[in-house]
Amino acid sequence: MFFENEGLDHQGFCFRPPSEAYSILFQATLGCSYNKCTFCSAFKEKRFAIKDRAIWEKDISFAEKYCRRQNRLFVMDGDALIMPMRHWEWLLANISERLPWVERVATYGNAKGVAMKSDEDLLRLRELGLSLIYYGIESGHPEVLKDIKKGSDPEKLIEQAQRLKKAGFELSVTVILGIGGLEKSREHAIETGRVLSAVDPEYVGALSLMLSEDAPIYERVRSGELVLPEGLDFVRELGLMFENTKLSNGWFMANHASNYLTIKAHLPEDRDKTMRRINAALEGEIDLRPEWMRAL
Repeated sequence: MFFENEGLDHQGFCFRPPSEAYSILFQATLGCSYNKCTFCSAFKEKRFAIKDRAIWEKDISFAEKYCRRQNRLFVMDGDALIMPMRHWEWLLANISERLPWVERVATYGNAKGVAMKSDEDLLRLRELGLSLIYYGIESGHPEVLKDIKKGSDPEKLIEQAQRLKKAGFELSVTVILGIGGLEKSREHAIETGRVLSAVDPEYVGALSLMLSEDAPIYERVRSGELVLPEGLDFVRELGLMFENTKLSNGWFMANHASNYLTIKAHLPEDRDKTMRRINAALEGEIDLRPEWMRAL
């Protein structure tokens, strides 16, 4: 579907983090340049491309006129960070000049896209106003990462995240409960906690695996090759992952609609209180979110 009108020129379905719900959504690219992760079907129908500069110009002009109440801007699609620097230079300069009320610019990024930027590039992006990267780790377990075709190993994920932090970016890291199935649940939780601790991001967002039938991993689940956790299994995994995550000054959140139990903890001070909440849920003292209320 292609929208051609005075409004923002968005193509296809647009995906953004929950915290960008009220942001200006600027679709600089289409799809995902990697697009091989087996759990994700978000961009399967789009071929990766950088949109034409004339469309960018039109969208900036629209935002100048109609988006003055929105002080955040999110650059889409799936891994826009991978764009060459000349595109980022133009875009960020125009945001700064023409949308001066925008206080935060964010985008999705992955280890591949970060690795393609030099340290000087990353510093320049930060200088130009890009400040928050949503960084998908998904799992810290090497076998799980291989199973889901993430295209990275744990040490590469840590290395590239640390480069972002060194350049001054805030990181919002995504991890997925249940992605290792029941068989690897414990190891996935522990190793993901280890990787999160090494990265030490400002934000961790834990989602629970929910699959659409067009996600490549769905066939493994349908055939019984991959057995997924159920309600309390997800909570146990969350507890083990949380227990093994050490943040110096960050938020660990499992407040996405996919989760059976909601937590929002600032670490380190909320550790004990949050573990008590998780254990209370495991003891049946706190109701879990019913299936009909869970959503992607």
